[in-house]
Amino acid sequence: MSVSFKGLAAALLLGGSAMAMAANDGQMRVNQLLQADPQYRETWQGVVKKEERLPEWVMNLTGASEQMNAVEEDGDQYLVGPLCETQDTCKSKRLIVAVSFDKDDAYAMLVEVPAGLPADKSPTRHADYRFLGNPDEGMQELLMEQLKKDPNWY
Repeated sequence: MSVSFKGLAAALLLGGSAMAMAANDGQMRVNQLLQADPQYRETWQGVVKKEERLPEWVMNLTGASEQMNAVEEDGDQYLVGPLCETQDTCKSKRLIVAVSFDKDDAYAMLVEVPAGLPADKSPTRHADYRFLGNPDEGMQELLMEQLKKDPNWY
């Protein structure tokens, strides 16, 4: 009996440390958050349940995603990264997500640009920005900075 308990304990420790390593080195992707940890799922559901008319891919954090980066805001550590419904729709709709390392807080910015915007028109001037999770001014700036890192955003 003690052998199986040790095996279980080792598996739990390895699983937990793998999750911690993934979070620390930015290997996590937005579309993996809700499956990766029940606490992330609970925190995210707390954010979206108060919102109206959100697309399914935003509610469930599904779609095309890149690796998240560790960022500090006001002394707290966050994982931040983009999510799009599909790679093709990224130019017109995207979500920038920030979740705290302690998994207690989540924020996002939904960015929508009119579909078919001519290439000579700046997306920043024609975009609608919707913040989720009631981010303060510092968090709003952090989310905007992440968006500006996209070379196609001008």
